[in-house]
Amino acid sequence: MGLLEKIFGNYSEKEIKKIKPIVSKIEALGPEYEKLSDEELRGKTQEFKDRLAKGETLDDILPEAYAVVREAASRPHVLNMRHFPVQLMGGIVMHQGRIAEMRTGEGKTLVATLPAYLNALEGKGVHVVTVNDYLAQRDSEWMGEVFRFLGLTVGCILNSMDNNERRAAYACDITYGTNNEFGFDYLRDNMVVRKESMVQRDLHFAIIDEVDSVLIDEARTPLIISGSGSKSTDLYRVADLFVKQLKKGRILNEEEAMNPLMKEELQEEGDYILDEKAKSVVLTQEGIAKAEKFFNVDNLSDPENLELQHHINNALKANYNMHLDKDYVVHEGEIVIVDEFTGRMMPGRRYSDGLHQAIEAKENVQVRRESKTLATITFQNYFNKYKKKCGMTGTAKTEEDEFRNIYGMDVVEIPTNKPVARKDLQDVVYRTEAGKFRAVVRDIAEAHAKGQPVLVGTVTIDKSEELSKLLKREGIPHQVLNAKYHAKEAEIVALAGQMNAVTIATNMAGRGTDIKLGEGVAELGGLKIIGTERHESRRIDNQLRGRAGRQGDPGESRFYISLEDDLMRLFGSEKTMKLVDAMGMDEDEPIEAGMLTKAIENAQKKVEGNNFAVRKHLLEYDQVMNEQREVIYGERKRVLYGENLRDSIMGMISQTIDRIIDAHISDEQMPEEWDMNALSESFSAIIPVGRINIKEDALEKMTKDKLKENLKKLGVQLYELKEKEIGDEERMRELERVVMLRVIDQKWMDHIDDMDQMRQGIGLHAYAQRNPLIEYKFAAYDMFEEMSNHIQEDTLKILYRVRIETEAKREEVQKPMFTNKDDSAVKQPKKRAEEKVGRNDPCPCGSGKKYKQCCGRNA
Repeated sequence: MGLLEKIFGNYSEKEIKKIKPIVSKIEALGPEYEKLSDEELRGKTQEFKDRLAKGETLDDILPEAYAVVREAASRPHVLNMRHFPVQLMGGIVMHQGRIAEMRTGEGKTLVATLPAYLNALEGKGVHVVTVNDYLAQRDSEWMGEVFRFLGLTVGCILNSMDNNERRAAYACDITYGTNNEFGFDYLRDNMVVRKESMVQRDLHFAIIDEVDSVLIDEARTPLIISGSGSKSTDLYRVADLFVKQLKKGRILNEEEAMNPLMKEELQEEGDYILDEKAKSVVLTQEGIAKAEKFFNVDNLSDPENLELQHHINNALKANYNMHLDKDYVVHEGEIVIVDEFTGRMMPGRRYSDGLHQAIEAKENVQVRRESKTLATITFQNYFNKYKKKCGMTGTAKTEEDEFRNIYGMDVVEIPTNKPVARKDLQDVVYRTEAGKFRAVVRDIAEAHAKGQPVLVGTVTIDKSEELSKLLKREGIPHQVLNAKYHAKEAEIVALAGQMNAVTIATNMAGRGTDIKLGEGVAELGGLKIIGTERHESRRIDNQLRGRAGRQGDPGESRFYISLEDDLMRLFGSEKTMKLVDAMGMDEDEPIEAGMLTKAIENAQKKVEGNNFAVRKHLLEYDQVMNEQREVIYGERKRVLYGENLRDSIMGMISQTIDRIIDAHISDEQMPEEWDMNALSESFSAIIPVGRINIKEDALEKMTKDKLKENLKKLGVQLYELKEKEIGDEERMRELERVVMLRVIDQKWMDHIDDMDQMRQGIGLHAYAQRNPLIEYKFAAYDMFEEMSNHIQEDTLKILYRVRIETEAKREEVQKPMFTNKDDSAVKQPKKRAEEKVGRNDPCPCGSGKKYKQCCGRNA
């Protein structure tokens, strides 16, 4: 603690001081509410709703509402649990749209009932977000007792539910579910063709449990709804076969080559270079030569070999950067991603850009076709759509900057109900991993011999299984909890505090489950926590430590580290490593941790900074897409909710005609210089008028603006004819709605793909001394404008040509209801008088654009 903090108190202490008077008000109402009957207590809910309707605010009724929830929860036939004063503090902080940091075992699940009830009184829905289906269902049933007792409805969204069940759950006052389910439902709702198919209401208020896990750890992977693409998967297997034959290499003169004064060329050996710190793997010159020979190409760098390069790079990443039982598992014949922070499997999530397929080829499971992204959103952008959000967790303070910058939420540390009695012992450091694991087993055996329960945290699945083998060898019974046994995690973790229990957990699998001490355990020293290595994030280490010492229980924690651990090997300082080597210590001899504590913390801070920078960088790029998504989804919603689109269609006709004429006729051209053939061709491709003829005497008096005016009149007349042909105005408006939605969706999907491709190549701008993000924004703006134009043009193309089949005709031949056959203009065989124009050539109309972006757009 710094000097200023000692004198003035820290931020959290000041904030707690501000809310203590509100806590006193809530507690003062206790005796009065204890006297109320169940019916009278339940009646308070309607009273609060009436007061809100008359103009009172949620802040006005907060003390009374919280006192009602506290009293309801404490009744024996409801939960028989009474909120502690510190839990009331947490509930107030969360209602304010902030993050309450509360230690493990302080009862965060119960705390959430307070802001959930208060905000549900507005009738706009409250979403309580948990990290898995088990917790969503458990909490909705368990805490739901309070809400149902007070007359509110409670729903739960589970992965197995159909749309009708989801819609019913979202219609409830309070809805529990996982971040994935809420996010995917939002995306699916923005893909429906009828508003009746939507399941969610507006995003009003979110309470996020384990907020650091949801908004930071999982936020690195966006939610993607995808459909299968059309490309073959054979090349993934061939590329995998090739990279498995390669030899690992190294740079022989890295220091000299990186020094600009020495001007030495890079000297390499082997076929590929792996940089674990940067998580990159690249072919050497020797590796490139082998690839050219293997795939029978002259030059791997040629533009026509870009796809091949992409497959080789993915195969390299899959084989040498992505590790089984660490980054992913093979579960029922499928590759399932493992969240590196929680140790949980993430079913339904896939690595993008072909990496998932490369891993499937590596592990010899079915390679699925590369998917086409239909809709995507990051968790950052999804949760920022809520009008208000708040969170709770045991560990958020180390990431407060990120919560403030990206989500606009500050972190307030809530005091514990009872003083923390856990002893956090100094780290023990060993020279080798083998020496470290032998020490860990000795420590476990010692605790187990006296009956003290032990919870051991490992960073990866394979390390948990390695430790399990060592314990089996020593005859120590134990439970292993990792992503492979996800379904059993809560059950296993709940028993981790019983006498003689030894539990190995990957990171914080089982999070959200309280570990209560068994009888006689407190006398043995409580739950013993052993960390088998420091995680690259201090927050994850704190989560592990926090599993012991709940509600004033005794406990202890200690981390075992080796200089061969990834964190020390990749990010520890060379000076420290050399010093330890010089000491020539034995494998089983622990090194005094004091000299290494600072090095470990610095390494963690360095990685945390890198990870934050990566997430911020991803968000900056996604922000561009998010602004465009807002426009498209807003437009979709307008169409979906049945707004009369006729005026919009008239606007499209006008704007499209302006664009076509501007593309073919410059302001300087005289009428006799106009290329009416090219103009007619482009015009008829969208509005089927056939050949545009202007008589010679009329041509002399014609201006560009007059031509626009005439063609717009013609366009409107043709559209009115189409409306008469359809006959039924209601049917015509429905037709416009369906066509426009389908065109928006198709163009938006193509746009997502195009943006993804563009983003992958945008980094090259850095070599030209230009900021890639700024270049990306400019290009994205142009692409969005082009997509918007295409939406207008394709919508008109279809509407001008659509035909409604009669019932008799439909019985005769089974055809789709809408056909796009163009028989509204008599077509003549085309004769090409001029040479064929290439798609990337300048457009012959003189617009200055490429042919494919001008007259060739519809060719």
